[in-house]
Amino acid sequence: MDGVTDHPYRHIQKKYGTPQVIYTEFTNVEGVCHGAIRLLKDFLFDETQRPIVAQIYGTTPKYFRQVAVVLCELGFDGIDINMGCPAKSVDSSGAGAALIKTPKLAQEIIAETKAGIQDYLHGLRSKDCPDISQEIATEVAKRHEKLPQEYKENREIPVSIKTRIGYDTPVVEEWIPTLLAMNPAVIALHGRTLKQQYSGESNWNEIHKATQLCKNTETLLLGNGDVLNYEQAIEYVKKYEVDGILIGRGSFGNPFAFQPHSDKLLQQHNIFEIAIEHCKLYETTYESATYHFMPMRKHLGWYVKGIEGAREVRIELFQANNSMEVESVFKKHNLI
Repeated sequence: MDGVTDHPYRHIQKKYGTPQVIYTEFTNVEGVCHGAIRLLKDFLFDETQRPIVAQIYGTTPKYFRQVAVVLCELGFDGIDINMGCPAKSVDSSGAGAALIKTPKLAQEIIAETKAGIQDYLHGLRSKDCPDISQEIATEVAKRHEKLPQEYKENREIPVSIKTRIGYDTPVVEEWIPTLLAMNPAVIALHGRTLKQQYSGESNWNEIHKATQLCKNTETLLLGNGDVLNYEQAIEYVKKYEVDGILIGRGSFGNPFAFQPHSDKLLQQHNIFEIAIEHCKLYETTYESATYHFMPMRKHLGWYVKGIEGAREVRIELFQANNSMEVESVFKKHNLI
Protein backbone atom coordinates (compact mmCIF):
# COMPACT_ATOMS: atom_id res chain seq x y z
CA MET A 1 0.00 0.00 0.00
CA ASP A 2 3.03 2.25 -0.48
CA GLY A 3 2.00 5.63 -1.86
CA VAL A 4 -1.58 5.09 -0.68
CA THR A 5 -1.96 4.72 3.09
CA ASP A 6 -0.48 8.05 4.15
CA HIS A 7 -1.74 10.01 7.16
CA PRO A 8 -4.71 11.73 5.40
CA TYR A 9 -5.89 8.45 3.87
CA ARG A 10 -5.67 6.61 7.19
CA HIS A 11 -7.55 9.38 8.98
CA ILE A 12 -10.45 9.16 6.51
CA GLN A 13 -10.50 5.35 6.62
CA LYS A 14 -10.57 5.32 10.41
CA LYS A 15 -13.21 8.06 10.66
CA TYR A 16 -15.70 6.43 8.30
CA GLY A 17 -14.69 2.76 8.29
CA THR A 18 -13.38 2.23 11.84
CA PRO A 19 -11.01 -0.64 10.96
CA GLN A 20 -9.73 -2.40 14.08
CA VAL A 21 -6.07 -1.81 13.25
CA ILE A 22 -4.22 0.40 10.75
CA TYR A 23 -0.74 0.09 9.24
CA THR A 24 1.40 2.93 7.88
CA GLU A 25 3.05 2.79 4.49
CA PHE A 26 6.26 0.82 4.65
CA THR A 27 9.42 2.81 5.29
CA ASN A 28 13.00 1.83 4.54
CA VAL A 29 15.19 1.39 7.64
CA GLU A 30 18.36 2.02 5.64
CA GLY A 31 16.95 5.35 4.51
CA VAL A 32 16.08 6.39 8.07
CA CYS A 33 19.52 5.38 9.34
CA HIS A 34 21.21 7.22 6.47
CA GLY A 35 19.59 10.47 7.58
CA ALA A 36 16.66 10.79 5.15
CA ILE A 37 14.47 12.94 7.38
CA ARG A 38 11.83 13.19 4.63
CA LEU A 39 10.90 9.60 5.49
CA LEU A 40 9.49 10.74 8.83
CA LYS A 41 6.41 11.93 6.92
CA ASP A 42 5.53 8.23 6.63
CA PHE A 43 5.30 8.11 10.42
CA LEU A 44 2.78 10.95 10.77
CA PHE A 45 -0.47 9.97 12.47
CA ASP A 46 -3.09 11.38 14.81
CA GLU A 47 -4.67 9.88 17.91
CA THR A 48 -7.87 8.93 16.05
CA GLN A 49 -5.96 6.26 14.14
CA ARG A 50 -5.08 4.02 17.08
CA PRO A 51 -4.19 1.25 17.28
CA ILE A 52 -1.64 2.13 14.60
CA VAL A 53 1.26 -0.06 13.51
CA ALA A 54 4.41 1.32 11.86
CA GLN A 55 5.49 -0.75 8.87
CA ILE A 56 9.19 -0.96 7.96
CA TYR A 57 11.38 -2.86 5.52
CA GLY A 58 15.02 -3.39 4.63
CA THR A 59 17.87 -5.87 5.00
CA THR A 60 20.18 -4.52 7.73
CA PRO A 61 19.40 -5.99 11.16
CA LYS A 62 21.20 -3.28 13.17
CA TYR A 63 19.12 -0.62 11.41
CA PHE A 64 15.89 -2.43 12.31
CA ARG A 65 17.02 -2.33 15.94
CA GLN A 66 17.62 1.43 15.88
CA VAL A 67 14.44 2.25 13.95
CA ALA A 68 12.50 0.18 16.50
CA VAL A 69 13.73 2.64 19.14
CA VAL A 70 12.55 5.53 16.96
CA LEU A 71 9.10 3.98 16.52
CA CYS A 72 8.69 3.32 20.23
CA GLU A 73 9.59 6.94 20.92
CA LEU A 74 7.06 8.11 18.33
CA GLY A 75 4.34 6.28 20.24
CA PHE A 76 3.29 3.57 17.80
CA ASP A 77 1.21 0.64 19.03
CA GLY A 78 3.19 -1.98 17.12
CA ILE A 79 5.93 -2.55 14.56
CA ASP A 80 5.30 -4.54 11.37
CA ILE A 81 8.17 -5.92 9.29
CA ASN A 82 7.32 -6.12 5.61
CA MET A 83 8.48 -9.43 4.16
CA GLY A 84 5.89 -9.44 1.41
CA CYS A 85 6.39 -6.51 -0.96
CA PRO A 86 6.79 -7.79 -4.55
CA ALA A 87 8.11 -4.54 -6.10
CA LYS A 88 11.21 -5.11 -8.24
CA SER A 89 13.16 -2.31 -6.55
CA VAL A 90 12.51 -3.87 -3.13
CA ASP A 91 13.03 -7.47 -4.28
CA SER A 92 16.34 -6.66 -5.98
CA SER A 93 17.70 -5.27 -2.71
CA GLY A 94 16.85 -8.50 -0.88
CA ALA A 95 14.06 -6.90 1.13
CA GLY A 96 10.30 -7.46 1.16
CA ALA A 97 9.25 -10.86 -0.16
CA ALA A 98 12.86 -11.61 -1.14
CA LEU A 99 13.50 -12.38 2.54
CA ILE A 100 11.58 -15.62 1.99
CA LYS A 101 14.76 -16.81 0.24
CA THR A 102 17.01 -15.78 3.15
CA PRO A 103 15.27 -17.22 6.24
CA LYS A 104 18.22 -16.76 8.61
CA LEU A 105 18.41 -13.06 7.76
CA ALA A 106 14.65 -12.79 8.22
CA GLN A 107 14.96 -14.29 11.69
CA GLU A 108 17.84 -11.98 12.59
CA ILE A 109 15.80 -8.96 11.52
CA ILE A 110 12.90 -10.00 13.75
CA ALA A 111 15.26 -10.61 16.67
CA GLU A 112 16.94 -7.22 16.27
CA THR A 113 13.59 -5.41 16.01
CA LYS A 114 12.51 -7.01 19.27
CA ALA A 115 15.87 -6.08 20.80
CA GLY A 116 15.30 -2.45 19.80
CA ILE A 117 12.02 -2.42 21.69
CA GLN A 118 13.84 -3.75 24.76
CA ASP A 119 16.51 -1.07 24.30
CA TYR A 120 13.78 1.55 24.47
CA LEU A 121 12.27 -0.01 27.59
CA HIS A 122 15.72 0.21 29.20
CA GLY A 123 16.01 3.92 28.48
CA LEU A 124 17.60 4.17 25.02
CA ARG A 125 16.23 6.96 22.82
CA SER A 126 16.71 8.02 19.19
CA LYS A 127 19.46 10.44 20.16
CA ASP A 128 21.44 7.50 21.61
CA CYS A 129 21.36 5.43 18.40
CA PRO A 130 24.65 5.65 16.45
CA ASP A 131 23.05 5.73 13.00
CA ILE A 132 20.14 8.09 13.77
CA SER A 133 21.03 11.64 12.78
CA GLN A 134 20.70 14.50 15.23
CA GLU A 135 18.14 16.10 12.90
CA ILE A 136 15.92 13.00 12.96
CA ALA A 137 16.40 12.47 16.70
CA THR A 138 15.38 16.08 17.38
CA GLU A 139 12.21 15.75 15.31
CA VAL A 140 11.34 12.43 16.96
CA ALA A 141 11.79 13.93 20.43
CA LYS A 142 9.59 16.88 19.44
CA ARG A 143 6.78 14.55 18.32
CA HIS A 144 7.20 12.45 21.47
CA GLU A 145 6.54 15.48 23.64
CA LYS A 146 3.19 16.03 21.91
CA LEU A 147 1.95 12.51 22.69
CA PRO A 148 -0.73 11.92 25.34
CA GLN A 149 0.91 10.99 28.64
CA GLU A 150 -0.02 7.30 28.43
CA TYR A 151 1.95 6.97 25.19
CA LYS A 152 4.98 8.73 26.63
CA GLU A 153 5.34 5.89 29.11
CA ASN A 154 7.54 2.90 28.30
CA ARG A 155 5.37 0.30 26.58
CA GLU A 156 6.38 -3.09 25.22
CA ILE A 157 4.78 -3.07 21.80
CA PRO A 158 4.31 -6.16 19.60
CA VAL A 159 6.21 -7.10 16.45
CA SER A 160 4.30 -8.49 13.48
CA ILE A 161 5.24 -9.78 10.02
CA LYS A 162 3.54 -9.14 6.70
CA THR A 163 4.51 -11.72 4.09
CA ARG A 164 3.45 -13.96 1.17
CA ILE A 165 2.92 -17.68 0.65
CA GLY A 166 6.19 -17.97 -1.27
CA TYR A 167 8.69 -16.40 -3.65
CA ASP A 168 7.99 -18.19 -6.94
CA THR A 169 6.07 -21.19 -5.57
CA PRO A 170 4.16 -21.70 -2.30
CA VAL A 171 6.43 -22.70 0.61
CA VAL A 172 4.04 -22.18 3.52
CA GLU A 173 5.08 -25.39 5.34
CA GLU A 174 8.71 -24.23 5.46
CA TRP A 175 8.35 -20.46 5.68
CA ILE A 176 5.68 -20.05 8.36
CA PRO A 177 7.51 -22.28 10.91
CA THR A 178 10.64 -20.19 10.25
CA LEU A 179 8.71 -17.09 11.32
CA LEU A 180 6.93 -18.84 14.20
CA ALA A 181 10.31 -19.77 15.68
CA MET A 182 10.75 -16.05 16.40
CA ASN A 183 7.37 -15.74 18.18
CA PRO A 184 5.91 -12.75 16.33
CA ALA A 185 2.62 -11.44 17.70
CA VAL A 186 0.98 -11.60 14.26
CA ILE A 187 1.69 -12.96 10.80
CA ALA A 188 -0.35 -11.37 8.01
CA LEU A 189 -0.22 -13.66 5.00
CA HIS A 190 -1.02 -12.63 1.43
CA GLY A 191 -2.20 -15.55 -0.68
CA ARG A 192 0.07 -14.90 -3.67
CA THR A 193 3.73 -15.54 -4.36
CA LEU A 194 6.10 -12.70 -5.19
CA LYS A 195 6.22 -13.95 -8.77
CA GLN A 196 2.46 -13.49 -9.08
CA GLN A 197 2.65 -9.85 -7.94
CA TYR A 198 -1.10 -9.04 -7.82
CA SER A 199 -2.15 -11.21 -10.78
CA GLY A 200 -4.36 -14.27 -10.63
CA GLU A 201 -6.34 -15.21 -7.55
CA SER A 202 -5.19 -15.21 -3.96
CA ASN A 203 -4.63 -18.81 -2.81
CA TRP A 204 -6.65 -19.08 0.39
CA ASN A 205 -6.01 -22.80 0.67
CA GLU A 206 -2.35 -21.97 1.32
CA ILE A 207 -3.42 -19.41 3.90
CA HIS A 208 -5.52 -22.13 5.56
CA LYS A 209 -2.43 -24.33 5.78
CA ALA A 210 -0.73 -21.50 7.66
CA THR A 211 -3.59 -21.25 10.15
CA GLN A 212 -3.06 -24.91 11.06
CA LEU A 213 0.65 -24.28 11.63
CA CYS A 214 -0.18 -21.36 13.93
CA LYS A 215 -2.54 -23.38 16.10
CA ASN A 216 -1.27 -23.94 19.64
CA THR A 217 1.04 -20.94 19.30
CA GLU A 218 0.61 -17.39 20.58
CA THR A 219 0.88 -15.97 17.04
CA LEU A 220 -2.25 -14.71 15.31
CA LEU A 221 -2.65 -15.39 11.58
CA LEU A 222 -4.34 -12.77 9.43
CA GLY A 223 -5.37 -13.51 5.85
CA ASN A 224 -4.99 -11.09 2.98
CA GLY A 225 -5.84 -11.03 -0.69
CA ASP A 226 -8.93 -10.21 -2.79
CA VAL A 227 -11.19 -9.45 0.19
CA LEU A 228 -13.36 -6.46 -0.69
CA ASN A 229 -15.78 -5.95 2.20
CA TYR A 230 -16.82 -6.85 5.74
CA GLU A 231 -19.23 -9.64 4.75
CA GLN A 232 -16.60 -11.40 2.65
CA ALA A 233 -14.09 -10.99 5.49
CA ILE A 234 -16.44 -12.69 7.98
CA GLU A 235 -17.07 -15.51 5.49
CA TYR A 236 -13.33 -16.08 5.04
CA VAL A 237 -12.63 -16.00 8.77
CA LYS A 238 -15.05 -18.88 9.22
CA LYS A 239 -14.06 -20.80 6.10
CA TYR A 240 -10.28 -20.55 6.39
CA GLU A 241 -9.98 -20.28 10.20
CA VAL A 242 -7.89 -17.12 10.19
CA ASP A 243 -7.86 -14.81 13.20
CA GLY A 244 -8.68 -11.79 11.09
CA ILE A 245 -8.57 -10.22 7.64
CA LEU A 246 -6.63 -7.36 6.10
CA ILE A 247 -8.45 -5.29 3.47
CA GLY A 248 -6.24 -3.24 1.17
CA ARG A 249 -7.35 -2.46 -2.36
CA GLY A 250 -10.99 -3.02 -1.39
CA SER A 251 -10.83 0.21 0.60
CA PHE A 252 -9.74 2.36 -2.35
CA GLY A 253 -12.41 5.04 -2.71
CA ASN A 254 -14.59 3.27 -0.15
CA PRO A 255 -13.71 3.79 3.53
CA PHE A 256 -16.88 1.92 4.50
CA ALA A 257 -15.41 -1.41 3.29
CA PHE A 258 -14.55 -2.31 6.90
CA GLN A 259 -18.15 -1.98 8.10
CA PRO A 260 -21.20 -4.23 7.60
CA HIS A 261 -23.48 -3.23 4.71
CA SER A 262 -20.97 -0.85 3.15
CA ASP A 263 -23.21 -0.39 0.10
CA LYS A 264 -25.97 1.06 2.29
CA LEU A 265 -23.48 3.31 4.07
CA LEU A 266 -22.30 4.62 0.71
CA GLN A 267 -25.88 5.51 -0.12
CA GLN A 268 -26.30 7.32 3.20
CA HIS A 269 -23.20 9.47 2.72
CA ASN A 270 -22.07 11.63 -0.15
CA ILE A 271 -18.73 10.01 -0.98
CA PHE A 272 -17.70 13.08 -2.98
CA GLU A 273 -18.00 15.31 0.07
CA ILE A 274 -15.75 12.82 1.86
CA ALA A 275 -13.34 13.08 -1.08
CA ILE A 276 -13.20 16.86 -0.62
CA GLU A 277 -12.59 16.40 3.10
CA HIS A 278 -9.76 14.03 2.18
CA CYS A 279 -8.29 16.63 -0.20
CA LYS A 280 -8.37 19.38 2.44
CA LEU A 281 -6.67 17.18 5.01
CA TYR A 282 -4.02 16.28 2.43
CA GLU A 283 -3.37 19.98 1.80
CA THR A 284 -3.03 20.88 5.47
CA THR A 285 -0.86 17.83 6.21
CA TYR A 286 1.69 18.41 3.48
CA GLU A 287 1.57 22.18 3.18
CA SER A 288 5.14 23.26 2.42
CA ALA A 289 7.34 24.77 -0.25
CA THR A 290 7.64 21.36 -1.93
CA TYR A 291 3.92 20.53 -1.74
CA HIS A 292 2.16 19.26 -4.84
CA PHE A 293 -1.31 17.83 -5.29
CA MET A 294 -0.51 15.07 -7.79
CA PRO A 295 -0.39 12.14 -5.28
CA MET A 296 -3.96 12.98 -4.27
CA ARG A 297 -5.29 12.49 -7.80
CA LYS A 298 -5.21 8.68 -7.73
CA HIS A 299 -7.53 8.75 -4.72
CA LEU A 300 -9.95 10.98 -6.64
CA GLY A 301 -9.97 8.45 -9.45
CA TRP A 302 -10.99 5.75 -6.98
CA TYR A 303 -13.72 7.91 -5.45
CA VAL A 304 -15.49 8.29 -8.82
CA LYS A 305 -15.06 4.70 -9.95
CA GLY A 306 -18.31 3.25 -11.24
CA ILE A 307 -20.32 6.47 -11.48
CA GLU A 308 -22.04 7.54 -14.67
CA GLY A 309 -19.61 9.53 -16.82
CA ALA A 310 -16.68 8.48 -14.64
CA ARG A 311 -14.14 8.79 -17.45
CA GLU A 312 -14.95 12.44 -18.15
CA VAL A 313 -15.03 13.33 -14.45
CA ARG A 314 -11.75 11.52 -13.85
CA ILE A 315 -10.02 13.40 -16.67
CA GLU A 316 -11.02 16.71 -15.10
CA LEU A 317 -10.07 15.61 -11.60
CA PHE A 318 -6.64 14.55 -12.80
CA GLN A 319 -6.01 18.15 -13.80
CA ALA A 320 -7.03 19.56 -10.40
CA ASN A 321 -4.35 21.17 -8.27
CA ASN A 322 -6.22 21.77 -5.01
CA SER A 323 -9.42 21.00 -3.11
CA MET A 324 -11.22 24.06 -4.50
CA GLU A 325 -10.73 22.83 -8.06
CA VAL A 326 -11.89 19.36 -7.05
CA GLU A 327 -15.02 20.83 -5.49
CA SER A 328 -15.66 22.78 -8.68
CA VAL A 329 -15.49 19.61 -10.79
CA PHE A 330 -17.90 17.79 -8.47
CA LYS A 331 -20.36 20.70 -8.58
CA LYS A 332 -20.12 20.91 -12.35
CA HIS A 333 -21.21 17.26 -12.59
CA ASN A 334 -23.89 17.62 -9.88
CA LEU A 335 -22.12 15.20 -7.55
CA ILE A 336 -22.37 17.52 -4.54
